[in-house]
Amino acid sequence: MSKLQALIFDVDGTLADTERDAHRVAFNRAFAEAGLDWNWSEDRYGELIKVAGGKERILSYLDSDRPDFSPATDLWAWAKELHRAKKRHYQQLMQEGLIPLRPGVRRLIQEARSRGLRLAIATTSDPENVLALLENALAPDSASWFAAIAAGDMVATKKPAPDVYLYALEKLALPADECLAIEDSHQGLRAATGAGLQTVITVNRYTQDEDFSAAVLVLNHLGEPDLPFEAIAGSTNGATYFDLALAEYLLEAT
Repeated sequence: MSKLQALIFDVDGTLADTERDAHRVAFNRAFAEAGLDWNWSEDRYGELIKVAGGKERILSYLDSDRPDFSPATDLWAWAKELHRAKKRHYQQLMQEGLIPLRPGVRRLIQEARSRGLRLAIATTSDPENVLALLENALAPDSASWFAAIAAGDMVATKKPAPDVYLYALEKLALPADECLAIEDSHQGLRAATGAGLQTVITVNRYTQDEDFSAAVLVLNHLGEPDLPFEAIAGSTNGATYFDLALAEYLLEAT
């Protein structure tokens, strides 16, 4: 029987609804700043986020929606520069403090810290974006709470490849069966389970209809004592919000 030693969190859509309310908005601000008449609606962005990585997302959009667009410079260099501007706008949004954490995230992290469990991040988002969210939505020093932050281009292949989770496990120096991943998307689920991790899903608007059959538990959010979660699939063992007792139950039951 494995004992829970660490929680590994995805970021975008898991810790906060950053995809819709921050990344999308930052992309649109960067487009306007660059003199482009592009605007990614909430629905269109829901399709585009199936492409992992911001630069890759821009290039995918060009292929599908703007096939005649040709920048004056090398395409990849141009995409990197546009993405750099997007990151600046994203960090400005974070500093405005308008993006809250999803229900239960702060409580669960604080409970894990009080119990001495280790914490890690595994995301395709850039490290600077991760830090901006943590410092402004969680606590100014919260990056130091995480024993491993696996982000951005630290690995060769992004989700749904398992590389970023394997990297986090290596930094934690823990086997997969002593850790639990918390994700929000099918791509993230594939990445986590590909690394051997049992995975809890908290869906959002963009991911609620995806295939989560490989998850040990699927919820609408982590819940609070006064805001019960909705269990979509899997056993909650009678719990109404996600805590370490439920995390340990899930790990021991698999």
